[in-house]
Amino acid sequence: MQMQYFNIEEFNCQETGKNNMCPFFLEKLDQLRHECNMPFHITSGYRDKTHSIEAAKGAPGTHTQGIAVDIQARNGYERYIIASTALRMGFTGIGIAKTFVHVDIRKSVPVLWSY
Repeated sequence: MQMQYFNIEEFNCQETGKNNMCPFFLEKLDQLRHECNMPFHITSGYRDKTHSIEAAKGAPGTHTQGIAVDIQARNGYERYIIASTALRMGFTGIGIAKTFVHVDIRKSVPVLWSY
């Protein structure tokens, strides 16, 4: 798969190095990056089921399904651009934290939350 803005290694699990990202999700993320017109630094991509955060949850999350990432956001303007564009583009899970925005394409009811 060819992405314009990312290398597949950016999405490797930080603890195991594994990577099982969904190609459709990566295409959508590449388009989100294009629409936002600013660099994205991925702070968390794929998480293996043995990743400490996922193991503590007990149930698989969107990161383990390869359909979620956390994108660094340095200020409120970046959080706004990423979140509003993701909403417009049909991402169905958006979480807003002080230093990052989580985006995913979950199949359940769309959700928006803050950390």
